[in-house]
Amino acid sequence: MSVYVTRSGHHLPGPAVDNERIEEVLGRVNGKPSRLKARILKANGIRRRHYAIDAEHRTTIGNAEMAARAGERCLAAAGLGRRDVGLLSVATSQGDLVLPGFGSQVQAALGLGDVELHTSHGICSSSMMALKTAFLSLAAGEHRRALVVASELASRLFKASRFEAAGAEPDFDAEFLRWMLSDGAGALLLEGTPRGRCLRIDWIRGYSHADAYPLCMSVGQAPDGRTWQDFATYAEAEAAGALLLRQDVRLLDNIVKLGVDGLLRLIDEGRVAVDEVDHLLCHYSSHHFRGRIAEMLTQAGAMIPEEKWYTNLYERGNTGCASLFIMLDEFLRTRAPQPGERILCMVPESGRFNTAYMQLTVVDA
Repeated sequence: MSVYVTRSGHHLPGPAVDNERIEEVLGRVNGKPSRLKARILKANGIRRRHYAIDAEHRTTIGNAEMAARAGERCLAAAGLGRRDVGLLSVATSQGDLVLPGFGSQVQAALGLGDVELHTSHGICSSSMMALKTAFLSLAAGEHRRALVVASELASRLFKASRFEAAGAEPDFDAEFLRWMLSDGAGALLLEGTPRGRCLRIDWIRGYSHADAYPLCMSVGQAPDGRTWQDFATYAEAEAAGALLLRQDVRLLDNIVKLGVDGLLRLIDEGRVAVDEVDHLLCHYSSHHFRGRIAEMLTQAGAMIPEEKWYTNLYERGNTGCASLFIMLDEFLRTRAPQPGERILCMVPESGRFNTAYMQLTVVDA
């Protein structure tokens, strides 16, 4: 049974924040301007992004509410109501609460009743895990429709007060992601029958390398290796830096190598034919990686011409697991792909190195 992405939607909180205003919102650590901000922003190329906190560090909209708004827009675009969805599959890196699962919170915010529920927890590729669960469920004939939502609210981790509570001036690994990540949510409606011009999901595949590589991106672990739950109090864990989001930048080049290796495996398996790809939507987290990806694909003889690449990174920011869904929604609204065209999606994740891939084909009902 074929499965189709029939509608999409997204929500970005508040007005766009340009590079000059980031520290107005996130705050200066110990009252001092960052020495790393300009360097990191130059490398990632992001010019504007959105935050769900204001300059007083008040949360303006919760993660579940952002997810719900993206889902509502998606359902409204299809003219469907809350009773028309059989499965709600959601993804995030961190919900508003530790427990219960994020899916329960989003279901309540959407007001969806009598649905099957799935929550995918991870970093960037968790959205693709949630999407594959919905894809397989519909392909098996268990549901007629599924709503898949990915949402991220990273900015609450980047308030100046978080770094001040950890004592010393933040190290590079702790501060790096402060200038990389932002907030937003995206949603996709999956159906077992096509609706107007839509996207057939040909396949979804992922490759994880957690067995072979150490942690690269994490929150909850102090520099000495103790987890946040190993401390006597949460205050001690915060003071030790266990609640800061960290990126081991020394390992980051592996994300490009492993992502390209996975694509070459898909080519060898006959899933991808490079000359038949009409559009590439790749969630690279920084402009720095775009050049490295192109270089390695060219060396491997598998380059997809850059005029076929689409990204909204520079204007929407890096919204983690929500990035691909937001990107796909804006692509469909601005590019008008034609029937028969193939879209290759790629989502590398640096948490412990997992990369997910998907091929879509444009069809008319």
